[in-house]
Amino acid sequence: MRLLHTSDWHLGRAFHRVNMLDAQAEFIGHLVTTVRERGVDAVVVSGDVYDRAVPPLAAVELFDDALHRLAGLGVPTVMISGNHDSARRLGVGAGLIDRAGIHLRTEPSACGTPVVLADTFGEVAFYGLPYLEPALVKDEFAVEKAGHEAVLAAAMDRVRADLATRARGTRSVVLAHAFVTGGEASDSERDITVGGVAAVPAGVFDGVDYVALGHLHGSQTITERVRYSGSPLPYSFSEAGHRKSMWLVDLDAGGAVTAERVDCPVPRALARLRGTLEDLLADPALARHEDAWVEATLTDPVRPAEPMARLVERFPHTLSLVFDPERAPDDPAVSYARRLAGRSDQEIAEDFVAHVRGAGPDAREQAVLRDAFDTVRADAVVREVAR
Repeated sequence: MRLLHTSDWHLGRAFHRVNMLDAQAEFIGHLVTTVRERGVDAVVVSGDVYDRAVPPLAAVELFDDALHRLAGLGVPTVMISGNHDSARRLGVGAGLIDRAGIHLRTEPSACGTPVVLADTFGEVAFYGLPYLEPALVKDEFAVEKAGHEAVLAAAMDRVRADLATRARGTRSVVLAHAFVTGGEASDSERDITVGGVAAVPAGVFDGVDYVALGHLHGSQTITERVRYSGSPLPYSFSEAGHRKSMWLVDLDAGGAVTAERVDCPVPRALARLRGTLEDLLADPALARHEDAWVEATLTDPVRPAEPMARLVERFPHTLSLVFDPERAPDDPAVSYARRLAGRSDQEIAEDFVAHVRGAGPDAREQAVLRDAFDTVRADAVVREVAR
């Protein structure tokens, strides 16, 4: 069976104020063409179909168009909701849409109920694990402590229990939306840290033939059987080095996996440039970036006059301007933002406590801070979904 694995469409999202809807529509067209021309038997979409719980109408219309075009090909599609989606909204009409071969899996309680497809070698069971927000699903999975590993492990127990009841030789595919250990994040994914931990070990998914992951925006191979497709388009300059693609996956009769990357259309190259303003404007080696979307980091010791206007003259698609003067690390003028770069909310709060009273929080106080951050984050998720 040949699968096309994609995820993280983020329909409705902009890139630094640039409307990406046309590029997203071009990707949908490319997806449909790939399905038709490469003999795809099933499409799997591993979450974050939309960029937010209440997407703009234009994004909903594009999603509707994608569903109609996929259904028109007669190729089954299995989709799950991601942490950006409203599972309840995305799942509206799922029963009816199911009849058209579009299988939306947004209910955590249905993790152990697969979509079963068949090829000449027998059946393939597709298990959809939508994004499992630990604070919201811990009761469903009867876990004592709300954490990503605990709820995903419980969901996979249901998958393996169902798979054990099926005919010998039944192959299996799991769709999941999670941060798996070994994956490389970018700046454009929403933080899903719970209890100070965001990642889960790949071993949680043992026992199935292929795991189609979503959430991280870079295409990645965690193991031969566990892969991220990545987003089809860039959504931050941290993705400048990404090769945007989908996975074309073949499952043979015994469940062995072979995978090929299928490149996605590139609306415009990304470039991250760094140096003084005069160097960026004069360096002939930068000519190749003149048509790219540009993030320019200026290292001038004093902020130059009209830097954006001058940059746009050479790089008309400059979207982001950052000032980062070259200074010694102990220079008091080092920016607050640089001191915070790469630090979690928990670490920043602990540093603040240490600054105020001269000693950092003890283990009990660290737990209080962690619980507070988790509660606020979970509450934000609940309120967004309820909108």
